Amino acid sequence: MTITRIETGARMSRIVKHNGVAYLCGQTSDAPTVAEQSQAILDKVEDLLAKAGSDKTRILQCVIWLSDMADFAEMNAVWDAWVPEGHAPARACGEAKLARDVLKVEMIVTAACD
Repeated sequence: MTITRIETGARMSRIVKHNGVAYLCGQTSDAPTVAEQSQAILDKVEDLLAKAGSDKTRILQCVIWLSDMADFAEMNAVWDAWVPEGHAPARACGEAKLARDVLKVEMIVTAACD
C-alpha cells in the first residue's frame, strides 16, 4: 500500500495519506486570542485538506488541545460556525501544556481523501 507524505521535513510531514485517509499534523497559531487562533487553525486545516484531496465535509476526527479549558466556549463558538451542518466529525477536546506559551489551541485532524 502506498503512503504519500506532503510538505515533509526532517522532523515531520504536514500531511500523510494512506488507504484513503489523510492525517494532518497538529495545527497551531500564535494569534492573540483563542478565537483568532481557532480561526487561523481552521483556515490552515482547510488549506491542508485541499492539498490532500479532501475538504471539511470529509473530516473523520478532530482532537483539540486547549492550554486552558476555560477557553472551551470561545473555541467552540468558532468551531460551530465553521463545521458544515450535518458533517460534524468525531471530536475530543482536552487540556494540555502546548509547545510554546503563546499557543492556546492545537487541532489534529484526520479526514477521508481521494
